[in-house]
Amino acid sequence: MTTVAAYAAPAPKAPLERTTIERRAVRENDVLIDIKFAGICHSDIHQVQDGWRPGTFPMVPGHEIAGVVSEVGPGVTKFAVGDRVGVGCMVGSCQECDYCKAGLEQYCANGGPIWTYNGTDKDGTPTHGGYSEKIVVDENFVVRIPDALSLDVAAPLLCAGITTYSPLKHWNAGPGRKVAVVGLGGLGHMGVKIAHALGAEVTVLSQSLRKKDDGLRLGAHHYYATSDPETFEKLAGTFDIVLNTVSAGLDYARFLSLLRTDGAMVNVGLPEETVELDLKSLFGRRRVMTSSNIGGIPETQEMLDFCAEHGLGAEIELISADQINDAYKRVQASDVRYRFVIDTATI
Repeated sequence: MTTVAAYAAPAPKAPLERTTIERRAVRENDVLIDIKFAGICHSDIHQVQDGWRPGTFPMVPGHEIAGVVSEVGPGVTKFAVGDRVGVGCMVGSCQECDYCKAGLEQYCANGGPIWTYNGTDKDGTPTHGGYSEKIVVDENFVVRIPDALSLDVAAPLLCAGITTYSPLKHWNAGPGRKVAVVGLGGLGHMGVKIAHALGAEVTVLSQSLRKKDDGLRLGAHHYYATSDPETFEKLAGTFDIVLNTVSAGLDYARFLSLLRTDGAMVNVGLPEETVELDLKSLFGRRRVMTSSNIGGIPETQEMLDFCAEHGLGAEIELISADQINDAYKRVQASDVRYRFVIDTATI
């Protein structure tokens, strides 16, 4: 085992602090990664605060990991020392069920995937994430970061990128399709970039017009404030896809009214509280209310290659590790454009 420095929350809702953790020795099919950058996802804050479910503490968050391979196990065939690689939200699954065999490891039927942090590994030990110097991961859950992407702007793609790319591809965003992205934050700004690159006509729906210039610069064709009641009247029955990236409850009936017949509202932000839906808002136009949970490993690699081809990196603010707690407060205040990324050399 190897002792490495990390930042962890010692208890629910506690500030993160510098500590050390143990990483397992490299096994037959493992890859040891020197982490260079780790993105801060709103999911990290939800889990540190026990917002979704009771967590395992001390908790080292981070599932937007970019780094360089420093050691490989004797059975590794996909990677070599020096490769630029990434790790997202999963570090394992059964790899035997129909979903895993189809490259949909995020929907593993045998207990679900092994999450990169706040999860339990196959040996019963807790998993620890990317706010650390190094990580050891099965090669089947490592992806290659193309040379065209710098590691700092690539790190958030391992969650924010794939979380928006997967539903946009599944629901056929592309030429001739109209996509609305609800919220222009860490997820939303990548949703805009990716939907635009796929060829869709993109509209941002945000509470105000404060970020309008950014939205248009990132690839949106239109930008509307949801605080204006006329927005919902003007855009009724317009969109093929409404991609909801916010993690707070909404008046879902109002947003569903924006869909065309057979349109889909896809939720990728997960509120902590239970939400209610009036089914009458679905019936009139055979609308779909659905969700999406990241993407499998093959699709994550596809997303990275797509982003490299189209020059799509996250918009980031690079911080040192001692700024993590301040960054959490700023994320909660929507005061980031658009993803904090930790320079792990500062841990």
